[in-house]
Amino acid sequence: LLLAEALGIDRLRVYTESERPLTAAELARARELVGRRARGEPVAYILGRRAFRGLELAVGPGVLVPRPETELLVEWALEVAAPGAAVLDWGTGSGAVALALAAEGPGLRVTAIDRSEAALEVARGNAARLGIKGVEWLCSDGFAALGGRRFAAIAANPPYLTPGELAAGPAELRFEPEGALVAGPTGLEAIEAIAAAAPSHLEPGGWLLVEVGDRQAEAAARALRAAGLADVAARDDFAGVPRVVGGRLR
Repeated sequence: LLLAEALGIDRLRVYTESERPLTAAELARARELVGRRARGEPVAYILGRRAFRGLELAVGPGVLVPRPETELLVEWALEVAAPGAAVLDWGTGSGAVALALAAEGPGLRVTAIDRSEAALEVARGNAARLGIKGVEWLCSDGFAALGGRRFAAIAANPPYLTPGELAAGPAELRFEPEGALVAGPTGLEAIEAIAAAAPSHLEPGGWLLVEVGDRQAEAAARALRAAGLADVAARDDFAGVPRVVGGRLR
């Protein structure tokens, strides 16, 4: 990927032209990109883009790099949101979840919130670049900007790391916005706050779906049940780790 970027060609040509010597300028550019990667910078930031459910999204240091695990959040939301339903993407970042829902869900009325205006600018830019219209983008600290509005599904990918987990994690994480990664001393602070507030923003029968960290599924499920949600369950990611916890408003 980095060599293709440096040379301005696609990945296939990297293989088919593998015997071609590089010019001095090409070699310098390739070394620059590889050097950035060697220092831990995410490939998505170096390239300025990341694919998510078939959408190529612009990403940068102001937003999290979309992860494949988060596609599970989209899949579950698409299952429970009827055509034309109102759905909410809590903490949209680059807009990955909101844009996937708008692109794949028949007539879904998608609202996306984030407390970072810089992140929302990235999300709006992705929407414009992809030609996806109709998503409502709101700057909001938690649910504050929504008033009494209710949704058939709320999909949330909140911060769920502790400061220690961030420090001990892969070097790539230290390039991403800390506020979108670290929830607090337990890592559960944002999950618990969302669970407590979500019932006031769910339609009867509406679903709250929350991405969680490793070994957090049980605690997250308790938080959803404590908020009065029913049919609480967890779904595993591709590695078999419980990654999304969901519950339904009675």
